[in-house]
Amino acid sequence: MGEWLRIQRGRLGLTQKEAAERSMVSESCFGAYERGERIPTTRFLEDGDRGLDARGALIACIDMMDEERYPPKFVDWVRMERKAQIVSGYEVMVIPGLFQTEAYTRALYESRVPAYTEEEIERHVEGRLERHGVLTRNPPPRLSFLIEESALEREFGGPQVLRDQLEYLLDLMGKLNHLTVQIMPTKRHTHAGLQGPMQLMSTEEGRNLVFVESQAGSTLISKPEQVNGLFDLFGMLRAQALTPWESAELIERKAGQL
Repeated sequence: MGEWLRIQRGRLGLTQKEAAERSMVSESCFGAYERGERIPTTRFLEDGDRGLDARGALIACIDMMDEERYPPKFVDWVRMERKAQIVSGYEVMVIPGLFQTEAYTRALYESRVPAYTEEEIERHVEGRLERHGVLTRNPPPRLSFLIEESALEREFGGPQVLRDQLEYLLDLMGKLNHLTVQIMPTKRHTHAGLQGPMQLMSTEEGRNLVFVESQAGSTLISKPEQVNGLFDLFGMLRAQALTPWESAELIERKAGQL
């Protein structure tokens, strides 16, 4: 990829700065892509294809780049997520990936056991942040997420990182009218989500899918009888959680305590 960018830039007679401007990225970022130091984002491949007259060559690399950025079993989910009509999730340990700040995401990957290399951390951080494009695409998906209260208190990266993360989440909740976030209070004596976190999706074709992760691995569930049961369970969880307005107040209080 890097060598191709260098050759194509030469064919067009462009400096790195000029090529970067055409590709809608900074000169330093373009240089890192050209030297093979960073994995190109989907947005760069799309903008670069137009700006560098690649005639589809960079667009064709999107799937290949996905293979590098995401765990193998999660690649298909990410691709479908970009066009899904509804994206939902229930998270018990951390703030959902679609809403994570860069500092919070980096802290999560730096705390992994066994440890990632610096290169692996950079690759995973870039991949997760790129998914944020789902939030503002046109037309937007309907987004509905449930988060355990304890996830608002776990100080990955330290108190300031968590505070910034909670404030960012609040900002998204205020700006995006297609986003609903609800908090499950710790003091609920029981609720329907005791089997763990999950992500749910309704695709543009109308299929319902669920992705679940555990210490033992991850699974993409597509069998209707299983999926329907998990969608019903998610509906029960929403009924048991705080309302979106109560949730926003709780998140604001938690942020103020840091």
